[in-house]
Amino acid sequence: MTATTDFIPLALCVLTVSDSRGPDNDGSGDYLVAALREAGHHLADRALLPDDRYRLRAQVSAWIADPAIDGIIVTGGTGFTGRDSTPEALLPLLDKTMPGFGEMFRQLSYQEIGTSTLQSRAFAGLANATFVFALPGSTGACRTAWEKLIHAQLDARTKPCNLVNLRPRLRDR
Repeated sequence: MTATTDFIPLALCVLTVSDSRGPDNDGSGDYLVAALREAGHHLADRALLPDDRYRLRAQVSAWIADPAIDGIIVTGGTGFTGRDSTPEALLPLLDKTMPGFGEMFRQLSYQEIGTSTLQSRAFAGLANATFVFALPGSTGACRTAWEKLIHAQLDARTKPCNLVNLRPRLRDR
């Protein structure tokens, strides 16, 4: 399938996972909202939740059950501390994983933060025909992921291929 010449705006949700951030100091969530809007997409919903795998799973499950939601970007909870639980919460929800996303993210991140990128458990995948991206909580990591990976793949004009043009076939059996 080839890329289209027209931009297709998507309905995207942003979830910040943090025990220390609130609506007034969620720099990573604010960055992602501004970036997706600047790209021409629509913010369908936004939430900020503590590192609690069951609350994360419930929120993301509600979004992936909604056929109007095209994608979800999660920031935070992908590290190694005892409270970091985003992968444990969300990986079971995925129908398909996108291993290349995490691999590419860590390769790009290595250029910026060196071996500290080993602590990142960033991942992406597909759940009920909804794209899910899970990023570290730092604004720099969100910027790297958006600018160097996600932005182009959520633009139907990206050639030779992109995730947007797969949408009509995501539910094929």
